[in-house]
Amino acid sequence: MDMDALNDEQWTRIEPFVPGGRKGRRGPRTNNRRFVDALIWMARSGGRWRDLPERYGNYQTAKRRYYRWIEMGVLERLFEALAKEADLDWVAIDSTSIRAQSQAAGARRKKGGADAQGLGRSRGGLGTKIHAAVDALGLPVRFVLAPGHRGDVIYGKDLLDGLKPRHVIADRAYDAEHFHDTILDAGATPVIPPRPERRRPHACDWRLYKERNLIERFFAKLKQFRRVATRYDKLLANFRGFVLIAAIAIWLR
Repeated sequence: MDMDALNDEQWTRIEPFVPGGRKGRRGPRTNNRRFVDALIWMARSGGRWRDLPERYGNYQTAKRRYYRWIEMGVLERLFEALAKEADLDWVAIDSTSIRAQSQAAGARRKKGGADAQGLGRSRGGLGTKIHAAVDALGLPVRFVLAPGHRGDVIYGKDLLDGLKPRHVIADRAYDAEHFHDTILDAGATPVIPPRPERRRPHACDWRLYKERNLIERFFAKLKQFRRVATRYDKLLANFRGFVLIAAIAIWLR
């Protein structure tokens, strides 16, 4: 996943959804393309804001603008615009755990404190889970970020909300009656292996289940972005922003 900056074709795809940058009397107020390239560099390198190369402008300006975009939901809208192109013949869902470093702890109360951190302690230590759904081409269409100790099936319904796939592929962690009903209510067919202890196991299309590798391959691509593979951000919203940047880059590759 070698992308450190957008080429002309990639920038053209997202430019209509990027706010600001309109021309004033003295020229463009901001260089949007350079700013988006700065965000991609941050996500890919895993560096601190102060390590941002000078060619991307002042790091403090870029940092403040990133936080404004988080508050405005700009990255969410940009990702959703790309995800509208998804092939929903089937979707595969799963989660991956992200280890949090010590810098991610201790959010201030005025920022929401522990409730805004989305951290949980599991066997691997303090961390966050990225729950994701990918389409039939392995491209991301939905994310839910949650504390690391929470179970997967809890967020299955949120991952499918508003989607209209023909099939939903998931592993045994999602084999629960209420989630089967959620999938059927959405007009889709569940492709989920039954748990061994089930007395009346549901049928599973084992041929189609092989496509579940798509989401594993997606997580492998996602973790090539070092700011995502390890969490340094204190607030879950700021960490989610880098997850969205990585997902946008994967869509544009």
